[in-house]
Amino acid sequence: MASGGDDEQVRNKQVIFKDYVSGFPKESDMYVSTNGTIRLKVPDGSNGIVGKNLYLSSDPYTRNRMTKPDTGNYYVNYLKPGLPINGLGVAKVLDSGHPNFKKGDLVWGNTGWEEYSLITDFQLLFKIQHTNVPLSYYTGILGLPGLTAYGGFYEVCSPKKGDNVFISAASGAVGQLVGQLAKLLGCYVVGSAGSKEKVDLLKKKFKFNEAFNYKEEPDLDATLKRYFPEGIDIYFENVGGKILDAVLLNMRAHGRIAACGLISQYNLDKPEGVHNLMHLI
Repeated sequence: MASGGDDEQVRNKQVIFKDYVSGFPKESDMYVSTNGTIRLKVPDGSNGIVGKNLYLSSDPYTRNRMTKPDTGNYYVNYLKPGLPINGLGVAKVLDSGHPNFKKGDLVWGNTGWEEYSLITDFQLLFKIQHTNVPLSYYTGILGLPGLTAYGGFYEVCSPKKGDNVFISAASGAVGQLVGQLAKLLGCYVVGSAGSKEKVDLLKKKFKFNEAFNYKEEPDLDATLKRYFPEGIDIYFENVGGKILDAVLLNMRAHGRIAACGLISQYNLDKPEGVHNLMHLI
């Protein structure tokens, strides 16, 4: 539908968050709506932009945002039932009231799970300067997963050539990049994943030195000692739970752990405790 002229109004397909989630998310926790509309012109006096979303990223941290708000977790931007899910994506600017963006610009950053978005939060919104690569890369290696991998590895882990590096959930968007960065630096790299296909991907395509399926390893401490007889210098943490506990038994003195995610805990009503913290001392 349209109102005519430059102030066109169109239907806006959206993914709506239905209610807070306990346990594993289900399809029924969200729904697709075609009832919403949006004007393709920025409202008078607004410094926002109207964008047509081209690519959307479904990142693991979205699961945390589906939980009922905890006043102690001030850093979590919780989703609100009845409103569209939002996250990171790539959009083309259709109209702008902001001096840094103009019609036709390509941007990546915070946007909605919808066809069109009125963006008014510019804390995480960047103009895409390089279009000689697929735009989808800005939801991956040139977006949040890439920044997380680069910053987590180089800034938090302070790696050096020859370090022994272990990465959990290593076939994920962040883990696979950390592994490749570590290999380029000259590190010994081992990753864990949850299937034979993922293990093969890590070893054959991403050139990890070794990889294993944690589901086939009943004694994770023994597994890590097999792959790291001299201990682990760097652990890039994406999982938590039993793997983290086993890693703490195998860290070398002056080792570094980048706490990126705890995917094993996201769907638990009562998170598992860590038992080997004494080894940090």
